[in-house]
Amino acid sequence: MKKVPAPSPSGAAETRRTVRLIHADHPLTATAGPQELGFKAWNLARMAALGLPVPPAFVLGTGWCAQSAAVERECWLPALVELERLTRLRLGDVRHPLLLSVRSGAPVSMPGMMDTLLNIGLTAATLPGFIRIGGQPRLAWDAYRRLISGFGEVVAGVDAGHFEADLDNLRGDADERSLDFADLRTLAARHLETYRREAGEAFPQDAHAQLEMAIAAVFASWNAPRARTYRELHGLPHDLGTAVTVQAMVFGNAGGLSGAGVGFTRDPSSGEAKPWVDFLFNAQGEDVVSGRRSALGHEELAAVAPHVWEALLQAADRLERAFGDMQDFEFTVQDGRLYLLQTREGKRTPLAAARIALDLYEEGRIDARTARERTAGLDAQSLTQRRITAADGAVLVPLAHAPSAASGVACGEIALDEARARERTRAGAAVVLVRNDAETRDIAALDLAEGLLTRRGARTSHAAVVARQLGKVCLVGCDGLQIDEAARTIRLGDTTLREGDLLTLDGNTGTLYAGRAQVVETVPEALMERLRALRTAERA
Repeated sequence: MKKVPAPSPSGAAETRRTVRLIHADHPLTATAGPQELGFKAWNLARMAALGLPVPPAFVLGTGWCAQSAAVERECWLPALVELERLTRLRLGDVRHPLLLSVRSGAPVSMPGMMDTLLNIGLTAATLPGFIRIGGQPRLAWDAYRRLISGFGEVVAGVDAGHFEADLDNLRGDADERSLDFADLRTLAARHLETYRREAGEAFPQDAHAQLEMAIAAVFASWNAPRARTYRELHGLPHDLGTAVTVQAMVFGNAGGLSGAGVGFTRDPSSGEAKPWVDFLFNAQGEDVVSGRRSALGHEELAAVAPHVWEALLQAADRLERAFGDMQDFEFTVQDGRLYLLQTREGKRTPLAAARIALDLYEEGRIDARTARERTAGLDAQSLTQRRITAADGAVLVPLAHAPSAASGVACGEIALDEARARERTRAGAAVVLVRNDAETRDIAALDLAEGLLTRRGARTSHAAVVARQLGKVCLVGCDGLQIDEAARTIRLGDTTLREGDLLTLDGNTGTLYAGRAQVVETVPEALMERLRALRTAERA
């Protein structure tokens, strides 16, 4: 990691107002740390140092977040020039344009609570050059329409529903990944019109202005309502600040053997020692983590591109060995080549926390003291598992099935939004939040609910990760779910339920039941015995 010269502002945060390059040829320095760089950039640099495939980047440290004004261009321009040298591309160049992602990264993990922007640098002038160097018109127009909608939502404050309406009106019932370049060109034009209408000005066509505005918006997202709510729920100080990482783009939406995914090195729900991965071909990472799209497991990736799957397994093993814990990582595959974009300690259930710590200790990946520290607060009560059982002579009839992102059983009244969830919990009722998408903006409602059910979303979406961390049962991507917000009803198959009706979510099997199912509680005695043995060894 190479430190790039930048102006040195005065103030208490001066030592954290740095700009540093992230690349394998520029190792970490003793003066850098996650408090200064944020864990995202810090871990990117650690992965690059391990020789893992990480696109080059630069990071603006957490100290810049305290500024009320945008970070001036002169502060990050030297780092951009170095990034251009490494990639042999230039931001705004009409022949060889550099495209960038702009991501947040606090000193503590806050999944999905702040904003991300992709494809920065794509304009009407640079788009033809991007097509020439890649030879993929569809990729270029797909990236452009994504940029316009993402920029409109994050920077200009346009409601994402306007851009979703553009997409829905064009595609009908078709999967958006089936749209060809002509369709996407039309969609981009509609997005430009929507942006102008809703934002009151034209979409910016200057690549450097895009970057400047994107950096300011991502820093500003530190104080977004969902980010502040997350910090309050977890007792985190509001003055930590976020860093901003600017990274060369890689493209999972390049067709063929390209795609994006999120994975855990072990099952974050049960703790089982096997990878837990969601992946979408011909997609960008936001498609998986945003909660607005459903994603499948890794089986298709392993079948279609076994060399990529094997590379991913090897990378996951190296991450666990280097970081000493189960990891939650994001990755992109472009034309059959794997790139890692993030890693962090994975959020997990108490059951998974116990099993993972014990397994890592027995595998020799952590020592006994570390295993004891990670399991110190776990007891029979916290590890008790809730399972559904049929009453004597009764037959349980499932309403539907959906992928489970967090195990356990939740039963409560259906609530379709935060207002309803708050009203009913104040009255002493338990609620299950039912939403179209698994989005982090629902964190306040999710905190009130016993569980979350969504029509779209992936097990590894940010909202599902947060649900698991909060100890909530979570089922996502329920294809048969239909929500009528006007009528305040949901439909599952032939069954219609009203807001306020009871619904049971079985996160152990991914099953939904009308009404309140009978629940039994069991303690995992074998796991408790392993914990007792670990703690007895401490006293020996």
